[in-house]
Amino acid sequence: MSKLTPRQQEAATVPTYAQYRSLIPPLSSGLHKGQGGRVGILGGSAEYGADICHIICDEDAATTIKSYSPDLIVHPYIKIRATTDCDDEKKTKKIWTQTFDDICAVLKRIHVLVVGPGVSRDKGMLQCAKHAIEVAKELDIPIVIDADGLYLIQHEPDLVQGYTKAVLTPNVAEFDRLCNAKNVDTDDEDSDEPAVQRLSKAFGGVVVIQKGHNDVISDGKTLCTVANEGGLKRSGGQGDILTGLIATSLAWGTAYEKGVWSHSHPVSSEDIALIACFGACVLNRECSRVAYEKYKRSVQSSDVVQEIGGVFTIFYDKARPNADWGEALYG
Repeated sequence: MSKLTPRQQEAATVPTYAQYRSLIPPLSSGLHKGQGGRVGILGGSAEYGADICHIICDEDAATTIKSYSPDLIVHPYIKIRATTDCDDEKKTKKIWTQTFDDICAVLKRIHVLVVGPGVSRDKGMLQCAKHAIEVAKELDIPIVIDADGLYLIQHEPDLVQGYTKAVLTPNVAEFDRLCNAKNVDTDDEDSDEPAVQRLSKAFGGVVVIQKGHNDVISDGKTLCTVANEGGLKRSGGQGDILTGLIATSLAWGTAYEKGVWSHSHPVSSEDIALIACFGACVLNRECSRVAYEKYKRSVQSSDVVQEIGGVFTIFYDKARPNADWGEALYG
């Protein structure tokens, strides 16, 4: 459960709107393509606001994924069928070596890696996901892990142990499985720290977003709750939208940290991930709310995506830089 006890709720904090806003690159003729964020996705998903999106996928899925949007850069480097059907061990090894080299080349070009949506639990796909995570850690780039990526972490938690640029986004069932993997008691209501905070600590400070009625976020040190109203209809794909917003926010945070545009560094480097995740959760809920108000029970995830531009116009273009969250969201 993401519900906190009164004592735990008192310990929760809320980053300011101004802090999140400071991570968002201004639209400027002084910035060139890619400086606003490059996101790489191993599996399949979509991107919502970064400049460039790279999809690393199985070759049999490439045409379908490319058909979603001409804006996606699709890399069909994973060859599950070719390796499964091949009886030549030497040839199979050569294919996997080339696949890993190709994945590494893409990861060197991006600011954030997403692992999970569309990965499936195929052994070969999970091996590619594992390799991508290990390379991303070597490159010191943020990693967002969702869906079947969390299945991988559940069974191999050391993959992200102590990597504070990793973000885990479990739903209720996934959260329980991760807690079991790290021996975190989810029923300990007497603890001053909720399970999400203890799970983050058990992972060595990775950011954990416990999705629920309220989204609860922790990096092991700080606890935040996101409670603005969302839509009442849950449909497949809404979790992928949140993952895309998180990845984009983290890519912006990377550009902010590198000083791509001139600013006074109001947010410290160690707080970027938590603030980026908080803002992404807020925006995701608002887009869901607006879409639900229009379509009610018939709302689909594609309707939520369509609201991102309009919501962001109110949230960023029309809001005062020092507004509070309510003013930024609702005007």
